[in-house]
Amino acid sequence: MSDLIDDPRLGENAPEFTVSEISGAVKRTLEAEFGRIRVKGEVGRVVQARSGHMYFDVKDERNALACTTWKGQVSKLSVLPEEGMEVVVSGKMTSFGGQSKYNLNVDDVAVAGVGALMAMLEKRKTALAAEGLFDPARKQALPFLPDVIGVVTSPTGAVIRDILHRLRDRFPRKVLVWPVAVQGANCAAEVARAIAGFNAMTPGGALPRPDLLIVARGGGSIEDLWGFNEEIVARAAAASEIPLISAVGHETDTTLIDFVSDMRAPTPSAAAELAVPVRLDLLAETRAKGARAAQGLANIMARRKQRLADVSRALPRPDSLTHSAQQRLDHWEGRLPLGLRSLVQKQQLRLTASAGQIKPSALGRILVQEARQLQALGQRLPAGLDRAALSARQMLRACASRLRPAPLAERVARLRKDLDDLETRLEQTFERQLQRRREQLVACDRLRETLGYRETLRRGYAVVRSGQALITNVAKAETAKSLEIEFADGRFAVGQSTAARPAGRAKPTPPEQGQLF
Repeated sequence: MSDLIDDPRLGENAPEFTVSEISGAVKRTLEAEFGRIRVKGEVGRVVQARSGHMYFDVKDERNALACTTWKGQVSKLSVLPEEGMEVVVSGKMTSFGGQSKYNLNVDDVAVAGVGALMAMLEKRKTALAAEGLFDPARKQALPFLPDVIGVVTSPTGAVIRDILHRLRDRFPRKVLVWPVAVQGANCAAEVARAIAGFNAMTPGGALPRPDLLIVARGGGSIEDLWGFNEEIVARAAAASEIPLISAVGHETDTTLIDFVSDMRAPTPSAAAELAVPVRLDLLAETRAKGARAAQGLANIMARRKQRLADVSRALPRPDSLTHSAQQRLDHWEGRLPLGLRSLVQKQQLRLTASAGQIKPSALGRILVQEARQLQALGQRLPAGLDRAALSARQMLRACASRLRPAPLAERVARLRKDLDDLETRLEQTFERQLQRRREQLVACDRLRETLGYRETLRRGYAVVRSGQALITNVAKAETAKSLEIEFADGRFAVGQSTAARPAGRAKPTPPEQGQLF
């Protein structure tokens, strides 16, 4: 049976290929024949795999071409394909032998014409508007005078110079520039990161958080401004907690970020004008309001003064208010001497009458009566004292019966224990404070040794003296009579053969006993 299979058929000399060989040959033929090509068509289905690869179709009215963009190529595309978009794709033809399919490996996608771009823009605008990102109610009010302004733009273009120049003319403010690409494949991602980065700054941090953001770019074609029409930029602007001004292009240019921003400026210079007021106008307005306030105050004071003058005319004269009181005072002043003389005479008459009634016999009778009363009280006193002593003894016996030594002993023991505890705590506190002072003293001594000049000498330096004076320059050394050089291990006199004597270390002075409390 095997012989029948292995025997070739008569009249046939076609070579035999394996499936892998024919698939490889087809792949090499496709890649060699077409190489790198550009294909125009309409985007069909678009599939983003979990691996990051993108699969989509480019079709016309009759046929469809399968396209593949690998994960590393997707991030480099200037325009992401969307279903229904008319595009021009560039790449290399290849085949996939596992499914006997050919496809185009796409590494660049460009929109075919302005009409397609505008159609895609209208589609995105409709979707974002349906989510409420264009709602005026969610837009924030711009601060009147921001301290710090964040600018998202290219640091090398004329836009940043125009903004800085306009701010300097109107009201100078602090400006933080976040450099980004304002066109190309990296524009949208960098602008979105810049807006999110400014919002992520901590208020009061080392780098101040802006009070206002300006996203600016100069004019250009719709392709140049397309990065600001990307959905990622629009959503970043809508999510910004910091008020944002968009200034992209000229007055006739409109991008998606203009609809979601809190304020749109026709030009970057106009954005700077919207950001800050004119300082001179504010000063003039302040002076005008100050003058009006001063004039108003002067008018009020004048009216109050006139009112006071009018009211004072209806009041009586001051001297007329005191006439009656002065008259009464004069009247009583005239009657006072007569009243005093009359009072003295009446008191003299009463004294004379009382002295006439006092007689020695009456005094004797009073003394006898008082002596009798005293004698009677003296007789009653012993009995009263006995009764009081008896009552006190009874009360003492009652109190003594109620007194017991056990509570007193318990209280004494409790107080003695409290006293011992206080003594222990006092000793512990004293030991802790003494140890802390000891550690502080040791630390200070180590710090003194570390910061002293002898540590510097150990690193190779030396101190030059002439007597007790320090020599710090050549001029002093030339005029000195003798020189002595101090090293870490001793001193050496210049011109002497004696060995260097070791530097004596001063004995530290014992610290004084400080207060514990």
